[in-house]
Amino acid sequence: MTRTFAGVFPALTTPFHDDESIDFDCLQENVRRLERGGVHGVVPVGTTGESATMSHDEHIEVIEAVVDAVEEIPVIAGSGSNNTREALALSRRAADAGADGLLLISPYYNKPEPAGMEAHFRTIADEIDLPQIIYNVPSRTGRNIAVETAVNLASHENIAGYKAASGDLNRVAEVIERTRHEEFTVLSGDDQLTLPIMSMGGTGTISVAGNVEPERTSTMVDYALAEDYEAARELHYELGPLFRTLFIESNPIPVKEALAIRGEMPPTMRQPLSRMGEENLETLRGVLADLE
Repeated sequence: MTRTFAGVFPALTTPFHDDESIDFDCLQENVRRLERGGVHGVVPVGTTGESATMSHDEHIEVIEAVVDAVEEIPVIAGSGSNNTREALALSRRAADAGADGLLLISPYYNKPEPAGMEAHFRTIADEIDLPQIIYNVPSRTGRNIAVETAVNLASHENIAGYKAASGDLNRVAEVIERTRHEEFTVLSGDDQLTLPIMSMGGTGTISVAGNVEPERTSTMVDYALAEDYEAARELHYELGPLFRTLFIESNPIPVKEALAIRGEMPPTMRQPLSRMGEENLETLRGVLADLE
């Protein structure tokens, strides 16, 4: 598989039955819907997939179900953890389950120093022969991946890219600038910043909004990849209210509610996540109605 990722890769939600067991039929139909909608790949069992509430066996069952559901697009499986041994074991199992690539969140809670962060990613990349995307989301992990760390890792043959979800465009710009001669991809991890990041040289997004509006999100990114920024900008502003509303409560609460409103899956979440507040739910309904 290529080391270069370009396009829209929805961070998949995981549908649950009322008893919080995984609804695999709904999961697979949702994947097929997204592929028909023009997305360029899918990312199961990341933050949006409620991976923090799943056992490792459930992680692998979801990955296997998604791999079985796709026709042509790649599956980039979330397989990170806050300790290296666990992340390595989960990554091995994800590879065996048929994943085409891995998304590796930086170790959370531990708050490693840059040397430990780099060693963590290198250990997994040395052992697993799949393209891997390192994932910087300090609001979840408590620690940024240093620019220098990302740059040092970019030359590793199995480290294919960087998911940028820090909200810091200066940091993203420097990563792009300093890795632009490598076969290394920078993807937005924040829908509101996808177009700005792509204008600097990013190649797409691991998207929450792509679950709800796969066609429009994919078209926006395709326009940006073709450097038709005027057309991309129109869709960016059209989708802007959705981008914002999907984060008025903790992800994935709003996106699951949006998919429930659209009739795509139940809004059931695993505790400690809860249903959306009524005032915010009314706002979300209005945004979705405007997109009809």
